[in-house]
Amino acid sequence: MDSNAASADSIYVPDAVQTAAKILVVGHFAVGKTTLIGTLSEIAPLRTEEKMTQAAAHVDDLRGAPDKKTTTVALDFGRLTLSDELVLYLFGTPGQQRFMQLWEDMARGALGALLLVDPSRLAETFPVIDLIEKYGLEFAIAVNSFDARSRYAEEELREALDLLPHTPVVYCDARDQHSSAQALITLIQHLLARAS
Repeated sequence: MDSNAASADSIYVPDAVQTAAKILVVGHFAVGKTTLIGTLSEIAPLRTEEKMTQAAAHVDDLRGAPDKKTTTVALDFGRLTLSDELVLYLFGTPGQQRFMQLWEDMARGALGALLLVDPSRLAETFPVIDLIEKYGLEFAIAVNSFDARSRYAEEELREALDLLPHTPVVYCDARDQHSSAQALITLIQHLLARAS
């Protein structure tokens, strides 16, 4: 078998896989959703990134991400095989308000959501929490901390976001595979605990 055929085979889910689970990766604009899915996905992720234009300059607030040049306009998609029988599908939602109508379809069938939070822009998280609650999703908070010096204490974040005591909070760096995997594991453990 040539190398091209072998690499093509790796994009398909093995026949032994019997169960698929859908997880949303959510958060406000420019918080790291696309990065986290790209970091975790075992396949080249599907991205619906488009260049940001002057037409959106009055809508998209770049104060927290001045170097951002592209934005997700529909979804991100990645896959992670957890065992011979189980595959996890990661769906990243767009962060801007004008794309929130996509949430209804994306939330359908999802087991839960990993909510990425930028501690320097907590106010932008509230509309996302509203959508999570609207669609009845269990969730965990993953504080995307690129800079350890800007890290807030967990209790401060819990109070600022008005979280229920059982909502997990974990710190991660969406650019780091191990860190991102730990955030996802935290969500999965929370979902399992809530289901039992």
